[in-house]
Amino acid sequence: MHHDVLKENKELRRKMTAVMANARHNEERLRRFHEQELNLLSANGLVDLLRTVLVGHRQVFGLESVTLGVIDGEYDIQRLLADLGCDDSFPEIVFFESGGELAAFFADAQVPRLGGFREAMHGALFAPVTVPASVAVIPLRRHGRLIGSLNLGSVEDGRFIAGSATHFLERLGAVVAVALENAINQERLKHIGLTDALTGVHNRRYFDRRLLEEVERVQRDGEPLSCLFLDIDHFKRINDNYGHQVGDRVLQEVAARIKAQLRLSDALGRYGGEEFAALLVHTDTEQAREIAERIRMSIADEPFLLGGAHHLVLTLSVGLATLHSSGAEPLGERVGEQLVGLADAAVYRAKEGGRNRVEQATESFG
Repeated sequence: MHHDVLKENKELRRKMTAVMANARHNEERLRRFHEQELNLLSANGLVDLLRTVLVGHRQVFGLESVTLGVIDGEYDIQRLLADLGCDDSFPEIVFFESGGELAAFFADAQVPRLGGFREAMHGALFAPVTVPASVAVIPLRRHGRLIGSLNLGSVEDGRFIAGSATHFLERLGAVVAVALENAINQERLKHIGLTDALTGVHNRRYFDRRLLEEVERVQRDGEPLSCLFLDIDHFKRINDNYGHQVGDRVLQEVAARIKAQLRLSDALGRYGGEEFAALLVHTDTEQAREIAERIRMSIADEPFLLGGAHHLVLTLSVGLATLHSSGAEPLGERVGEQLVGLADAAVYRAKEGGRNRVEQATESFG
């Protein structure tokens, strides 16, 4: 009997040790979660938040794969990232044009989906990173609307098992969704202050700031930067003959057509009046001239509708200049101003040469 009591006590101690170890594990996991939650809610802007989500979760929770699915039908978020100069900095982000694909993945329940990795089901969500063995795909919802998913992957087969830790993961998804929405809205507010109210493209303030950043990138990467200066031909006649309301509509349409020919990484700004300027990153003179010609033709080849049977034929004069850097010597402090000045001077030659044409700067530098 004494032996049985000792055996029972030993088994009880073993169970107590296991319970205590599990409790300490859960306590540590909860502590790490709270720390990460604070990091998410205190992130300094969208870029900092994305690093916290994509890198921080991987490090804090010991995961091999963390990706973010984002619904971005209007390319709004991608443009914000491009404006911040980091559109290619987060390959772990997977963008969806509509919420249909993600909504179908979660079905009606809209709760975290855990289990083994299946290529047909999870491949699109984890394509940019290491293929995991088990995954947790967490819906990100705000105000009853699906805005994306947080996707966690582990090389351990049993790390994520269907039905386990769903409360913890739902809480994580709720915090990430709030933080992501807030960060995007903050960037949008900043963006408004750098946007031309009439045309919706960037304003002069943004263009000047971006110019400094891109010149620094030329110095750092050695890749060329081209500048286009674009001026609507005979714009004063439009205001005089049709009124300023028509003139405003023309400016809006011209801005939209120019923007349609540019990449997300390029920067377009209304420089003043009927003048626009564009920065084409990693673009040499030949490539820039092709883009400039596409822009010119997009204006000249399609009349602007004024309502009813009335239409207006417009043309655009474009000046082009390119900055190169060997990286051997630092670029001058005013090199950005020189680049724009050369493109501006080329516009005048385009107008003197008959308008509706692209002129390249005769002077090169850098």
